[in-house]
Parts: sequence; structure tokens; C-alpha cells
Amino acid sequence: MDAKMMWSAIGLAFGTALGFAGAFGGFGTFVIVLLLGLLGLVVGRVVAGQVDLGELLSSFGTRKGSS
Repeated sequence: MDAKMMWSAIGLAFGTALGFAGAFGGFGTFVIVLLLGLLGLVVGRVVAGQVDLGELLSSFGTRKGSS
């Protein structure tokens, strides 16, 4: 399975999970599933080495100081 097909399948699964959460749990459950999915995405990218957490956190610190 190539990368495009894999990401399409992951997107389909995530969209289905969000659909079920919205349909059966309401808006609050939908938001919780969405936020946990985004958190899982960030953690997965950090573990895979695609995101440097130190650089990400330091960029938030520089934005606060420059305002």
C-alpha cells in the first residue's frame, strides 16, 4: 500500500469515528474525539521524528515574548 492510499484510509477511519461520535454522542463527544485525534497525530509525529518538540515549544515562547 503506497503512502497516499495509507493516509486516505487513515483519514477515512478518522472521519468515520468522528461521524459516529457526532451521531451517537452529540457535539461534546465529537469535539473530544477530534481533540484526542489531533493530540494523537502530534504525538505520532514527535515519535516518528517528523516534529521537533523542543523547536515547537520554543516557537510558542518567542511569540509570547514578542507581543
